[in-house]
Amino acid sequence: MRWATVLGVIEAGSRRRNQPAPPHVVCEALVHPDRDPARPWLDLRPDEVRPEVVDLDAPHLVVWSSLWPVRPDARLRFDLPWDAGHQGTDLRWTLFVAGELPGPSLLGHLRRRVQQLINADLRYSFGQ
Repeated sequence: MRWATVLGVIEAGSRRRNQPAPPHVVCEALVHPDRDPARPWLDLRPDEVRPEVVDLDAPHLVVWSSLWPVRPDARLRFDLPWDAGHQGTDLRWTLFVAGELPGPSLLGHLRRRVQQLINADLRYSFGQ
């Protein structure tokens, strides 16, 4: 969260959904998305680049650099608390940008893409 103390960082979107795996497994998948070739999930599009981990407090927090060269200021924060009720991780992703928010079309695209990657592709890689 050290990077979020910079002035001008704006929350551009956030969603929470249970992941069936425990926090340490979800954290590992976010830090090393290609580690298990039997469970690929980070399928990048031509307008995206592989993110780097810019902050890590395993297994509770992972922050990625931007997926989008058009918005290199973007950051994705993943909060990974244990969800005892569902025996998994109560994952919340939050998209932050520096400066001004993208226009509505680009902002919608960025949010949908994160939603697809995390709450569909990653989730399905755990068998759900």
